[in-house]
Amino acid sequence: MAQAFVNSKIQPGKVVVFIKPTCPYCRKTQELLSQLPFKQGLLEFVDITAAGNTSEIQDYLQQLTGARTVPRVFIGQECIGGCTDLVNTHERGELLTRLKQIGALQ
Repeated sequence: MAQAFVNSKIQPGKVVVFIKPTCPYCRKTQELLSQLPFKQGLLEFVDITAAGNTSEIQDYLQQLTGARTVPRVFIGQECIGGCTDLVNTHERGELLTRLKQIGALQ
C-alpha cells in the first residue's frame, strides 16, 4: 500500500515533496519551491500523515532513498534529498537548471 502510494506520486517531469505539516524543514522547502514559476500541476506536496500509514510510507522512503526523514524531494524520478540538499542545490545554481531540464518551469 505505502509503496504503491509513493510510486504513484513520483513521475518524470514533476517535482514531488513528501512532507509532514508540522515539520519546520518541510515548511522551508515549501516556501523555497513555491517561489519558483512551476507549470500548473508540476509541483506537488504530499502530506504523508493524511493516509494513516505514515511509518510504512517512511519505511518505504528509507528503502527508496536511504532516509526516512521528511521532506524527501523528488525532481522527476530522482530523490535529491531533504531541505538542506534542496537549499544547497539552489545556492549552487543547479536547481533551476534541473527543473528546466525536466520541463517543470513556465
